[in-house]
Amino acid sequence: MKLTGSEIVIECLKEQNVDTVFGYPGGTILNVYDELYKHSDEINHVLTSHEQGAAHAADGYARATGKVGVCMATSGPGATNLITGIATAYMDSIPLVAITANVAKSGLGKDSFQEIDIVGATLPITKYNFIVKEVENLADTIRRAFYIAQSGRPGPVLVDITKDATANKCEYERREPLPIERETSEITDEAVKTAAMMIEKAKKPVIFVGGGATLSGASKELAKFASLVDAPVCDSLMGKGAFDGTDPKYTGMLGMHGTKTSNFAVTKCDLLITVGARFSDRVIGEAKSFAKHAKILQFDIDAAEINKNIKTDHHIIGDVKEILDRMNRVVKQASHKEWLEEVAQLQKQFPMTYHKDKLTGPYVIEKIYEATKGEAIITTDVGQHQMWAAQYYKYKNPRQLLTSGGLGTMGYGLGACIGAKYGCPDKTVINIAGDGCFRMNLNELATASRYNVPIIEIVINNHVLGMVRQWQTLFYGKRYSNTNLVDKVDFVKTSEGLGATAFKATNQKEFDEAIKKALKMDGPVVIECEIESDDKVFPMVPAGKPIDTAFSEEDLKARGFE
Repeated sequence: MKLTGSEIVIECLKEQNVDTVFGYPGGTILNVYDELYKHSDEINHVLTSHEQGAAHAADGYARATGKVGVCMATSGPGATNLITGIATAYMDSIPLVAITANVAKSGLGKDSFQEIDIVGATLPITKYNFIVKEVENLADTIRRAFYIAQSGRPGPVLVDITKDATANKCEYERREPLPIERETSEITDEAVKTAAMMIEKAKKPVIFVGGGATLSGASKELAKFASLVDAPVCDSLMGKGAFDGTDPKYTGMLGMHGTKTSNFAVTKCDLLITVGARFSDRVIGEAKSFAKHAKILQFDIDAAEINKNIKTDHHIIGDVKEILDRMNRVVKQASHKEWLEEVAQLQKQFPMTYHKDKLTGPYVIEKIYEATKGEAIITTDVGQHQMWAAQYYKYKNPRQLLTSGGLGTMGYGLGACIGAKYGCPDKTVINIAGDGCFRMNLNELATASRYNVPIIEIVINNHVLGMVRQWQTLFYGKRYSNTNLVDKVDFVKTSEGLGATAFKATNQKEFDEAIKKALKMDGPVVIECEIESDDKVFPMVPAGKPIDTAFSEEDLKARGFE
């Protein structure tokens, strides 16, 4: 049957079982929005306050569900407003399809009104992108986009469609989506056997888990693997929840704001088994000192990540779930009682601590954990609050912590929180923000209130750009250049003006009462938590220094730093 390009877009979304789209209309994409209107009973469109919010919402939906997130925008500024959200998804390997419209084919290259080369602009931050100028190519392009976004190492794909291609007609025939096959071609018996021999010889192994373990759905295989290897397990920010954070073998996050236990254990280990992690600079610190006594065994789907930042002694390239499944068939049950006791002693010696007598970021996170029984989906923005959310909420399952790890996008969390709630309506979804981040995209509260989305926004307000101020305090002689946010903005009134219920907490009792009320409400709630401006995230490793130089507040005081 013959359909217009806009009809084909909608039919292709239905082929891919898309149930929710986040976006913002405009002139060049009006034909597509007209078709969305006719299919509103099949595809739910969420009108965000800003296109960046749409991209973050699609990203949050994808992270929470494992499905492909979808966002839409018009040409020109509509398309460019998606860029930060697309880059965020790209850095964290999140499957996302962004659909934009452009001026008619005859207007391309003529500086037409709201014309932009969005394909060129997004080339470095997409897994793949397309411009569709002929309606005959549209259906297959959209199908390819969804396949590419999900296959191998996931990532965002952009499809730009000229306005005339959305209006013209061609033959359309429905097709079932191609199955997504797991990458297994390089998981050879020999490679698995070599890895198993390395594990068998190890006396002090550590397992380091990254986001790839979540993306591949490898949690069960990982738990079995850790039991067989009988090793302590640490993770990256992106790996949280892939291994149960309440398990006795779990030692916490690794790296700049990781636990001393994890940092010291990796420094002491003789074998580091890295599962779906890319050795980012925030994890490894000084590369030449990282795991200096260990052989490095890396499991990853992307060959480009092998030997990029840290040289491996052996690696297996392929889907992490498949690698672990095969490893579990050949790895012999090990026993590392003395090593585990040594690591357990590190945990006793270097516990995570904070000031218990006042309202602080860690206190807020721990109370949220208690109030939600550890079952909530937590989204975050970027900064001190993000690190506290990583340190003090125990993530028992994958896809519980949704945060911008690679790009570090301030303003990410609220849009992602909305997207996650649409993807997982039966889950409690809470965003942890700082006051600096909240200012960036607080307009998405209007989205939440418009649709009465029951999310909770926690604003940890220290009246400064907290993480930047922490660096200025420790490394820049307390020269607080442009990090002071003290002004006349009232977050409670602003939130109420945008349609949310809002509370302000200045002490522990007020927060305890506010979170109890918020969890019972049917609609968006904001809780502003006032904390001190100089509260810091500890432990900390100075940028580029060995991870075993991690220091705490007590260490600073012992050195005479005030």
